[in-house]
Amino acid sequence: MVHFKAHCLLAAAYSAVAAAAVCSSDLLVDDMSNSFTTSVNNLGSWTSDDGSMASMSASGGILSFTPKSGAYYYETFPCQTLTTSSYTHIQFEIKAPVAGATLTAELKTAASCTATTTKKTSYKVTGLTAGWQTLRIPVTSFSGANLNAALSIVIGSFSSTQQWQLDKVSFVCGQTASSTTLTTSTTSSSSSSSSSSSSSSSTTVSTNPSCSPLLVDDWASQSRIDFLGYNSLLQVTGDDDTMQSVIVSDYHVTLTPIDSSSYFFSQVGCLDATKYGGVALKIKAPAGTTFKIELSAKAACTDAEATSWSSRTTAQLGWTFDGTEKLYSFPWSKFTGIDLTKLRSIVIESPNHPLVLGPLSLYCGSTPTAWVVTPTNGPPVPTETVPAPSATVSGFVIDSFANKNTNTLGFWHGGDDLNLSWGSNKVTIVAPLPDYAFTTQLSGGCRDLRSYSGAYLHIAFSGHTKFSVALQQHNSQCSEDVAPFPETRDSLEAARYATGNNIYIPISHFKINLQRTSTVAIRGIYTTDPLVLTKIEIVPSIPAGVTIPSKLPSGTLMFACTRPNSFAFGIDDGNPQYAARMAQIVRDSGIKVTFFAMGAVLEDSSSGVANLYKQLKNEGHQIAMHSYTHPRMEGLPNIDSIDWEYEQDFRVMQNTFGIRSNYFRPPFGVDGARMRERWAAISGSDRPYIINWSVDVEDWLWAESSTPEKQLDSFKADIAKGGNLVVMHYSYNSTVNYMTEFIRLAKATGKQIMRVDQCMEDPNAPPL
Repeated sequence: MVHFKAHCLLAAAYSAVAAAAVCSSDLLVDDMSNSFTTSVNNLGSWTSDDGSMASMSASGGILSFTPKSGAYYYETFPCQTLTTSSYTHIQFEIKAPVAGATLTAELKTAASCTATTTKKTSYKVTGLTAGWQTLRIPVTSFSGANLNAALSIVIGSFSSTQQWQLDKVSFVCGQTASSTTLTTSTTSSSSSSSSSSSSSSSTTVSTNPSCSPLLVDDWASQSRIDFLGYNSLLQVTGDDDTMQSVIVSDYHVTLTPIDSSSYFFSQVGCLDATKYGGVALKIKAPAGTTFKIELSAKAACTDAEATSWSSRTTAQLGWTFDGTEKLYSFPWSKFTGIDLTKLRSIVIESPNHPLVLGPLSLYCGSTPTAWVVTPTNGPPVPTETVPAPSATVSGFVIDSFANKNTNTLGFWHGGDDLNLSWGSNKVTIVAPLPDYAFTTQLSGGCRDLRSYSGAYLHIAFSGHTKFSVALQQHNSQCSEDVAPFPETRDSLEAARYATGNNIYIPISHFKINLQRTSTVAIRGIYTTDPLVLTKIEIVPSIPAGVTIPSKLPSGTLMFACTRPNSFAFGIDDGNPQYAARMAQIVRDSGIKVTFFAMGAVLEDSSSGVANLYKQLKNEGHQIAMHSYTHPRMEGLPNIDSIDWEYEQDFRVMQNTFGIRSNYFRPPFGVDGARMRERWAAISGSDRPYIINWSVDVEDWLWAESSTPEKQLDSFKADIAKGGNLVVMHYSYNSTVNYMTEFIRLAKATGKQIMRVDQCMEDPNAPPL
């Protein structure tokens, strides 16, 4: 039996730590005075039913709700050290609709207040009256919970679907009396393991003529697994770091185990699997490969964890492997002892060799079939060529790589975080990520290349063409001490302009202000294979036989607002726990901002982000795009995978908000020729913006450090240089706490704070 860890919604999410001090009074979590309208409780944290109720309203500080089957209501809060602080009970006032009604209270805790692994423990309350009563549940009743890292309370499993009422949720300080006698039933996760089923129940599988196969995961996105921990159902998936590697490619995943303790799981929620015949997927594995398949199920869908398990070996399933890809399947009848009407997860355990899996799905009827992936059909890439321009000036050598400190022009060249090996008149570049660039300067400030607009940039190389060539534009003062630097750049695909071991790009294809050219950059390298450069120069003509492709439309890369005296906050997704508090701070400040949203997070109803962003959009804030699963877009292996991210994000934005935004912030700020060209093609806009930044609070660097106040220092330093376009996240409690000060500092510049589209002087933006 595998007990896999609970995954956070985002890799950056973590729990805020409440000050650990002995309490002197009860801690009020929610008095219901305004949480219904704001989804924010008295502790500034998110509260919601995620739309699970049939109806819900609030009046006079009392929350009234009518539950549906499976409905729940939750309160989150900054991480509470209940035992250390001497809080002894969870208390809430409730009025049940009928005498004898029951509900379940669930406490979510973590290993520590900075840990991402969480655990849920439930407590069943029975024998409620039909009138108002104050319930006090001893926190020690949540058996196995870490009471010094409490994160949320959920009430659910309501026995009646008539109207209930709720008021005043709090933690009781140093009290032990109980006003109501409660009977309990607890469930919790465990670290024990077993390979056998845990009950003798059985389920009859029915044939459903209206059944459609159910995709569990098509392995379309590496970042959907790595960054979000989602499968295609937007349920939790992963390996809990038990595998040596989990690599997604071409709608397949390769699982490479470390040892017999390795596993990979995919949750399916609480699924009635009896509608389906079983599981089917294609597998490629070497001869002699063995592993186990484990299914888990819940006793009730409101249970926090699985309560029964059943596993079978590949031998018991009759599976053998020979190194070729074949379809493998099993009917539910192979697994006994679990309730298939409440299937929770499918787990691959203890593989002794690497496995390559095709899409994982549930098939209908008695005939297993493989899931067929529908390919992404984005706009085609133009292949026509254009006449070569003729230069009227002679060229010059920029870099022959004879000196590792300076280029041929005597200016700096290099690449931080790249692996550089210098040889005789060459440099070998190995890029660990597409984030980094090799840059060679054309001057110490700006160089005017307008007279070379009919010439060509020539790069002699060997190795691969999986990179972009960029010509970068300096700011108006040609100073590195002024933000932004660079002001922008245009990037072109090396592969489109390469002939043999030479790249020839017309200078006119770089759509920048050539009067302020600063550098040539090799960037967006999307392979770890070595690239060798031997010369970068500007030449007046090209050899016979070299053809020039057409210049493709490209997204407009922006690092700063263009409207005079403007300032914009661009806020990226973070931890949903802090989203409502961040939104309230923005409201209270009276400003309008732009939220860059991830499609998969919007689509995950449990995050509550879609409902919050709908409200923010109605309040006049801009909602823009931030990809579907948060990959390094230029690092994706092909244009199909780039197109998939854009198209999925567009689909969710259209379904959620009814809009098709032409503003995109690239995850991690990583841009390159392919992702810019595909953004222009798929957006269909004549103003396809790619929004980076000139003010970085560096929350990713400082928020969880011992000096979180350095986020303020970073903000101040960038606005002192003239930066006016912010990147930040609500991933961290400290960042959200500093938001009021960030806004005050921005206002102190005298600039007007507005949405990103307004600061870009977009004619389609709402008026100021």
